[in-house]
Amino acid sequence: MPGTLYLYIVRRVLISIGVTFLILFSIIYLIDFVEQLQRAASTATLGQIALLVFQRTPIIAEEVFPFIVLFGSIAAFVGLSRRMELVIARATGVSIWQMVAPALFGAALLGILVTTLYNPLSAYLKESSVEFQAIVFGRTLSNTGGLWLRQRSEDDQSIIRALESRDKGRALSGVTAFIFTEEGSLKERVDSAAAVLRNGYWEMSSARVVQPGSPPQSHDVYRVQTNLTPDQVAETIATPETISFWELPRVIRQWDEAGIRTEKFRLRFQELMARPLTYSTMVLIAATVSLGFARFGGLGKAILGGVIAGFMLYVGGEMAGDLGAAGFIIPLVAAWVPPAIGVLLSVTVLLCQEDG
Repeated sequence: MPGTLYLYIVRRVLISIGVTFLILFSIIYLIDFVEQLQRAASTATLGQIALLVFQRTPIIAEEVFPFIVLFGSIAAFVGLSRRMELVIARATGVSIWQMVAPALFGAALLGILVTTLYNPLSAYLKESSVEFQAIVFGRTLSNTGGLWLRQRSEDDQSIIRALESRDKGRALSGVTAFIFTEEGSLKERVDSAAAVLRNGYWEMSSARVVQPGSPPQSHDVYRVQTNLTPDQVAETIATPETISFWELPRVIRQWDEAGIRTEKFRLRFQELMARPLTYSTMVLIAATVSLGFARFGGLGKAILGGVIAGFMLYVGGEMAGDLGAAGFIIPLVAAWVPPAIGVLLSVTVLLCQEDG
């Protein structure tokens, strides 16, 4: 394929994906803006809500980026077909695989950029939105669904449950700590109204300590040793989606040392690594449903077919992800196998369409 035509197709596909991204980003922004406007009521100005939603939207858009690539690729291929550019290129001897190759290159390049550049930015903005949201809604609470922390010390290990957290997990309320010996037997249970992370220990106030075979004891201040740092606690209450690609290896390594399960974070890292393949799969799906449009007609069916195929791939990926996060299959398999199967199926369909 001539270099000019190759670059032309890459540019057309990337521009189409970019336009699709702006459209869906705007839709997500408007929906979230209306929702946050209702929640904020009179506690925040329109400018504050607009800034908060702008910080929240990138990470949501990142999660639907495979569909953005799918819709953008369909639009690009349909445009090539409707302007007869595809027909002319085929008449000059360009095969269907040569037509798809530039789009695959553009999708893989986009996957690399989204993983290495866009993902750290969206994770940073999401983290900033948590703090800004506390200001907007007049609350310092950063987590209201309850959280669990597993930690170790020199002599024992413990599990801490808290109803609420503040200051990125450094301050807890409604705390219950189960402390075990190295052999795994229960050493003591500590119930506390509040706990603050200090250097090497949790400082629990108004604590009630229960030890097996002993009557409960009350303490104004009680210390529970910990090996967790403030950064590790902040990361513990974070979801995998809010940790950037470059930070995930360090988080996984630290949590392994702390005895915390890391399957979800390993899965997230592998999913980010597999994004070039995932986006390439979406391009192949778009090619199977749209490159034959000029010859056979049926634009509506082409778009519907692409949406269904992309949705099936998404559902398959989510199912594999759930199995990987639960530890039933290794994260590497859960992240890479669904897009790989999508590639094989799409290539098979293209072979049948073009070569019979």
